[in-house]
Amino acid sequence: MENSSKENAQLFSKTIILPVDRSSSKSESSASKERKTCCGGIKIFLGALSFVYFAKALSGSYLKSTITQIERRFDIPSSLVGVIDGSFEIGNLLIIILVSYFGAKLHRPKIIGVGCLIMSAGTFLIAMPQFFMGRYRYERFSSFTNSTVSISPCLQDKSQIPLPVLERSQVKINAGCEKEVGSSMWIYVLLGNLLRGIGETPIQPLGITYIDDYASEESAAFYIGCVQTVAIIGPIFGFLLGSMCAKLYVDIGFVDLDTITITHNDSRWVGAWWLGYLIAGVLSVLAAIPFWFLPKHLPRPESRKDSNTSSEQSKFIIEDNRENHSPYQQQEKILEMAKDFLPSLKNLFRNPVYLLYLCASIIQFNSLIGMVTYKPKYIEQQYGQSSSKTNFVIGLINIPAVAFGIFSGGLIMKKFQINVLGAAKLSLGSSFFGYLLLLSLFAMGCENSDVAGLTVSYEGTKHVSSYEQALFSDCNSGCICSKYEWDPICGENGITYVSACFAGCKTFNGSGKTTMFYNCSCVGITASLSSSSSAVMGKCQKGNECPKMFLYFLVISVITSYTLSIGGTPGYILLLRCIKPQLKSFALGIYTLAIRVLAGIPAPVYFGVSIDTTCLKWGSKRCGGRGSCRLYDSNAFRYIYLGLTVVLGTMSIFLSIAVLFVLKKRYFPQDKNIATNGGRGMVSVQNRKDNFVNSDYLIQATYWPEKETRL
Repeated sequence: MENSSKENAQLFSKTIILPVDRSSSKSESSASKERKTCCGGIKIFLGALSFVYFAKALSGSYLKSTITQIERRFDIPSSLVGVIDGSFEIGNLLIIILVSYFGAKLHRPKIIGVGCLIMSAGTFLIAMPQFFMGRYRYERFSSFTNSTVSISPCLQDKSQIPLPVLERSQVKINAGCEKEVGSSMWIYVLLGNLLRGIGETPIQPLGITYIDDYASEESAAFYIGCVQTVAIIGPIFGFLLGSMCAKLYVDIGFVDLDTITITHNDSRWVGAWWLGYLIAGVLSVLAAIPFWFLPKHLPRPESRKDSNTSSEQSKFIIEDNRENHSPYQQQEKILEMAKDFLPSLKNLFRNPVYLLYLCASIIQFNSLIGMVTYKPKYIEQQYGQSSSKTNFVIGLINIPAVAFGIFSGGLIMKKFQINVLGAAKLSLGSSFFGYLLLLSLFAMGCENSDVAGLTVSYEGTKHVSSYEQALFSDCNSGCICSKYEWDPICGENGITYVSACFAGCKTFNGSGKTTMFYNCSCVGITASLSSSSSAVMGKCQKGNECPKMFLYFLVISVITSYTLSIGGTPGYILLLRCIKPQLKSFALGIYTLAIRVLAGIPAPVYFGVSIDTTCLKWGSKRCGGRGSCRLYDSNAFRYIYLGLTVVLGTMSIFLSIAVLFVLKKRYFPQDKNIATNGGRGMVSVQNRKDNFVNSDYLIQATYWPEKETRL
């Protein structure tokens, strides 16, 4: 009885608001009930947060899978697609500091629920342009089948074309131009992604810290690892959904598919990109529902009641559980929180470990975001794969490797009871070996496709200069061709020609995908002369070595993804443990803000601008002007894409080494000072305490090993 009273008095002095009885039997019953409530409540929140992570990851990865589809549908370059992709981070930027700082003191579950609804509204907005735009039009050879005359692909004289046919065609083009000039529908995609970013803002900082506050220390890191692992399942379904939608034609149900002359492998193909956004929007709405029924705070587990690592809300719990505040008291509380903003910010940036880790993460995320954003485009252009197959491979092979890597990192942390210093070493090691593996991908590329006038001459030699002038040759000098068109055909000689006109084809037979071209003067001038000099619709396949290189690329890519992901959870734990507990949400918010501003926004843009410089043939809009790229220089694309990724990754590794050095030099040698100098060592620890974390997590780890971070 006496012991129970002392325990209850101690609990009351720690400002934990729990029922206190003088009876030992009642106290035990209350504690047992509290344990059940805490355990059940945190697991329900864990399930709800996992589903939200799944939904947001699905919609985010689906956007990545539709990058090339959006680029072609709206006829925009990669740099502008990068701006659209970065608009998500801009949405985060607008409110992340307010949400992460003030949200930690308010009803976190409900704020997450509101964020889910905003996220769903943005996802629906992205799909909206499909229902207001006209049918998708792409450059193609027009055989004028509705006319009474069959027109030669090689227009030797415009007088061949009957005047009424020309007039009707010109009127149609002009009408299309008037419509397109007033519609920059890609802006709706940008705004929708901006809304997605705003809605996603509270999920990470508030959700993760809610778990870290109300789960036991032994379970917190494991729960965080579980949430992040479940979040990886979202991209798996996101890319698989992207694969399914990419197989369907963009205007499916509204056009006769037999009239479509392009295939899935064509650089002009656009799938039903809008369909997946409707599905993702519905999932976000469903994910919001549970958070409206979760409590503002949960009872803290028994193992953390005596710890001075109190939760972010602990100092506000008494006020929150008292009777109703007056408006004046509420206003004073908000002002007090606002005044504490700048001192909290200063405290964070005076922490050398936090600052160095932040810089390392910014550079590494520049590398990873740029790589992930343009990975589908890289596979399509480098290995000649379709958008559907590319998304399927990424979703089914790469993403599970990332999930397994994150889970393995957490498992290693728990199995070997790794402390914060060990977590820093594990994170550094995974980055080092991951980027080392990436270097091997430089040797696993495919050569450029043989395209007459762009990558090879019309005679088949490799040297080509001044490509626009090189499109014209003696073999097509009698044809009236436009250098802006792109409607490739594959000759019997294995060379691709920009169009049937540039191939010098005189006659054709069939329609749609089955169109055959004959008497092509440029096809017949190569060494492998053909009697018919014929060609078929579409580009020629890449070399025989390319499928084998693609297989090697997949193997190395999977191993690299796994290796880099192992350091994910240890890095997160290092971030959480290198700051004061009451600043966790704020620190995570600043961290996320920095990643969004300095990595999420610029990385897709400058990666896109760099990739645009490797374009050999640009498409053209109906009303003039440059559209999306139709053909890239494979070698230049590979060097720029992988080169940027590896250089940025190497810079982040050097900063991670600095994190490890400061962590080891500044904090852990104190244990020796304590042992040798006694009281003086304790004073030294106390003086440095504010520059790092709470002593519970690092400095006192020497005396209480059970306080170490476990996963």
